[in-house]
Amino acid sequence: MSELDHDPHSSFIKTPQQLIVVVLLSFLIPIIGIILMVQLVISKPSADPNALTTESVAARLQPVGRVEFGAGGNAAGGARTGEQVVKEVCATCHQAGVAGAPKIGDAAAWGPRIKQGLNALVASAAKGKGAMPPKGGNASLSDDELARAVVFLANSGGAKFKEPAAPKPVAAPAATPAAGQAQASAAPDGKKVFDSVCTACHTAGVAGAPKLGDKAAWAPRIKTGMDTLVQSVTKGKGAMPPKGGNPSLSDADLRAAVEFMVSQSK
Repeated sequence: MSELDHDPHSSFIKTPQQLIVVVLLSFLIPIIGIILMVQLVISKPSADPNALTTESVAARLQPVGRVEFGAGGNAAGGARTGEQVVKEVCATCHQAGVAGAPKIGDAAAWGPRIKQGLNALVASAAKGKGAMPPKGGNASLSDDELARAVVFLANSGGAKFKEPAAPKPVAAPAATPAAGQAQASAAPDGKKVFDSVCTACHTAGVAGAPKLGDKAAWAPRIKTGMDTLVQSVTKGKGAMPPKGGNPSLSDADLRAAVEFMVSQSK
């Protein structure tokens, strides 16, 4: 056997066709690599096109929890009247028409909605619509309580729906003097009041409300003093109804909520 048969330096290119393929690949591979690198550099992350839809905004606005105040909070589960639910939950937006909510007593706004029928209105309130989260943001509402609230709102605008009968409340056991004193002495929780009443507008800045934590928006308001801020919230200002739409809030609860917002926005 000759030495040429064992030449380790012999080329793997045996034919002209193989030579052409090798030359083409030597050009194409670097070009493809450059194109991929350019696309990687100039590509930009795209935003979710559904992030600003009313449904997505409403979902983000939903409070993490709610707390009830006033007489309604002491009623047995499912026993609140429509008026109580409206005062505690719905008035925040429906009192002043925040984010397009039909105002209480506005016959022109409620007219076309009333024509849809009570069942359609209740289903819409249960699922949420536009900026309104499901059940107005209070998931603890029973189906009957929600229906009574819808009836109260619709009837204020000219409907003649019949409100579902409320079950008889179960009598609560009498509290001992010690328990009563402990309850009376408990300090109001500003964060709970905020989550229950104020978050619907102040979390997203609805209708010009200063967002929680927005130092630039809160700075000139904080300079006016706590008493002035509390008085402004008590009387209502701009699109914000008195006491944020919940007239059952005590003065202590209201001040606690304002103090919480100020503490988070300094």
